[in-house]
Amino acid sequence: MTARLREALRSTAEGVPAYPVYDRALATARRDRRRRLTAATGALLVLVVAGVALPLARTPAPEPAATADAALPDRVGLPPIGTLHVTDRPRLGAASVIFDGPAPRLHGFNDVNIVGVVDADSDRYRIMRMGGESLAGESVHLSPDGRYLARPDGDQDDPGVDVIDLVTGRTQRLTSTVDRSVWSTPVGWSADGGSLVVSDDVPVAFDGATYTTVLSAVTVGEKRWTRLAASAQEAHLGSVVAAAPGRIAYQYGRTVAVTGLDGREQSSFALPDETWLAGKGAWRPDGAALTLATRRPDTDEWTLRHVDSTTGRDVGPLRLPAVSGVVAIRLLGWAPDGSALVAAYEPDPLAPDRPLEEQTDPPSTSDQQVRTVRVLALTPGASAPRTVLTAPDQVVAVDVADQVIRSGRIRDAQPPGGVGGRFWLWSGLLTVLVIVSTLYVGRQRIALWLDDRRVRRARRPGG
Repeated sequence: MTARLREALRSTAEGVPAYPVYDRALATARRDRRRRLTAATGALLVLVVAGVALPLARTPAPEPAATADAALPDRVGLPPIGTLHVTDRPRLGAASVIFDGPAPRLHGFNDVNIVGVVDADSDRYRIMRMGGESLAGESVHLSPDGRYLARPDGDQDDPGVDVIDLVTGRTQRLTSTVDRSVWSTPVGWSADGGSLVVSDDVPVAFDGATYTTVLSAVTVGEKRWTRLAASAQEAHLGSVVAAAPGRIAYQYGRTVAVTGLDGREQSSFALPDETWLAGKGAWRPDGAALTLATRRPDTDEWTLRHVDSTTGRDVGPLRLPAVSGVVAIRLLGWAPDGSALVAAYEPDPLAPDRPLEEQTDPPSTSDQQVRTVRVLALTPGASAPRTVLTAPDQVVAVDVADQVIRSGRIRDAQPPGGVGGRFWLWSGLLTVLVIVSTLYVGRQRIALWLDDRRVRRARRPGG
C-alpha cells in the first residue's frame, strides 16, 4: 500500500462522524424498558379488568326452566350498595319478588326510585331504576312466570310501557296507541302472561284540568292494543285488576266489571260500601268466582269473601282468618293448600289522616300511609294469619310472581349484605386508572431510577 493511499484512507476515516455507542446503547435500553413497562402495565390492566369482569360474566344466563324450584323468600332486605342492575350480566333469570318504597337504599340521585328484584330460587338481588314514582304491584308488575317486569317508560310526550326480560336483559317498549294520551301505566298481566293491561290518562280539556282513564289490553309480542273500557279519572278505573284465562276483572268507582281480552264486557255488578275487588289474585283458582275484600265499619279488620262474577252475590263463606291492624290488604293469589296470600300494609302511626273526600276511595297504600308491608297466608280454619314474608321498615310495596304462589314453597332467606358487583367493578376500574396515571406521570423518574440501578450494578466488583 502506497503512502498516498494510506494518507487518503486516514483522511477519509477522520471525516466519518464518530458513532455515539454509549448514547445509542443507553437510548436503546431506555426504549426497551419503556416497552417492557408498557407491556407490564397493559398486562396488569387486562388482569385487573378480567378479574373484575369475569365473575360478572362467567355465569350463563339462566333458562326459564331453571325456575322449577321457585320459592317465596321468608324475608327481603335492602339491596346492597352497588347491586347489579336487572340488565347487567350475569342475568338474574325469573324473579320471585319485587319490592320498593322510600327506604334509604331504594332511592338514588335526582329522585330516582329503585325497585328491588329477588331471584326465583336464591338470594341473588338486582335493582331496577325508575325516573318516576313506583309501587310494586300497582305501577310496576311482575309477570305470572316471574320472567318479565312491566313499568311506565316515563315519557309524557310519547307515552308507553317498558317490558324488561330478566332472562335476556332486553327491554321492549310498547308505545301507546291511545289518542292524546299523556301517561301510560301497566296495571296487571293476563293470566298467561301474553298480554299486559295498561291504563292511559287522556286530558278532557285543553288545560288538562280533568282526565279520562282508558284501559287497554296489549299483546306483548305483537304490540296490538285493544280498548277495554274508559271512565272518568275519579272512578279509579283499573286501580285493581285481576286476571283469569281469557278475561279480566277490574274495578271502577263502586262497580266491578268482567271483560274479555277482546274488549267485550261480559258482566258487571255494584259493590257494597267498604268493599273492594281484593287484588290481582281475586279470581278463585277455578275461575268460577271473584274475591272481595271488606273492611268492617269503624274497625281496621279486613275479611275476604267469594261472590259470583256475574251477579256479585255471595257463593259461600270462606273460613279464612280476618286481618286486623292494617291500612289495607291486597290478595296476591292462592296457594295449593287453599291459603290466600295477601300483602298486608301496616300503618305508619305518624301518617296524616286521609282527606274526607278520599275516604270512599280504595284504601291508600302510598308510602305516606304505610310503614312496612308483610305477606300473610290466610289458611282455611286457622285462627290467625301466618306471616310468610317480612320486609324492612319503609319498604311499602311488594309483588310476588304467580308461579311462586302456586308452588306453595317458602324458603329460609339470607338477604345479601356488604356491597354488590357494581361496587367491585367500579372500584377495580378506578384502581387501574390510578395505577396507569401514576405510572405515566412518573415515567421519567422511573426511567432514571432504573438507569441508576444499572449504573450501580455496573460499578460493583465483577458487575
